[in-house]
Amino acid sequence: MLELFKAIGLGLMALLPLANPLTTLALFLSLSKNMTPEERNQQSLLTSFYVFIIMIVVFYAGTLVMKTFGISLQGLRIAGGLIVSFIGFRMLFPDLEQTNEIENQTKDKIKNVNIAFVPLAMPSTTGPGTIAMIISWVSTIKEGVYFAPWITKIAPILVFLTVSLIVWGVLRSSGAIMRFIGANGIKVISQLMGFLLVCMGVQFIINGMLEVLVQE
Repeated sequence: MLELFKAIGLGLMALLPLANPLTTLALFLSLSKNMTPEERNQQSLLTSFYVFIIMIVVFYAGTLVMKTFGISLQGLRIAGGLIVSFIGFRMLFPDLEQTNEIENQTKDKIKNVNIAFVPLAMPSTTGPGTIAMIISWVSTIKEGVYFAPWITKIAPILVFLTVSLIVWGVLRSSGAIMRFIGANGIKVISQLMGFLLVCMGVQFIINGMLEVLVQE
């Protein structure tokens, strides 16, 4: 059981900075201003459900897609590193004018509209960086060098479920979290996570390039 909890912890450490529920929280608060509390709760539940389904589908079908298009693990890690680094830079240095323009165009049209799948679940929570991480995780698990087989089968599902529950909890308590942290607090945490993503992305690129050099 200790190994199972360790695997879940490692998975959460890898996925949570990419999923970044606090960024999704800020977007949710902006887009749900005209909704009733019941509608907000419904959108929170739907978002967490969609996040779980997307992660499961990517986990089980991602490798098949790689084989179909002839994508190597090294190429995936380098491409994933570039994507993660790009997302990190966007979080560190957000385009405030573009963000405000998008919010002004959408906030008056969002009432009674389903925002759970797009943009909350995808691409806000399970964006390209998260998808690349999950596919890379599948390839690493199949190497069978870290945990027992039964752990590698159970841990991913529990990780995805935990991430989904965290997203649901954050969105469900969105009003209280915003009052406690404040808009500036969310921006600071988002920038810190952005720096972490840049570091992770650079490391992905380094690992991918080292693997290519070793094969040569």
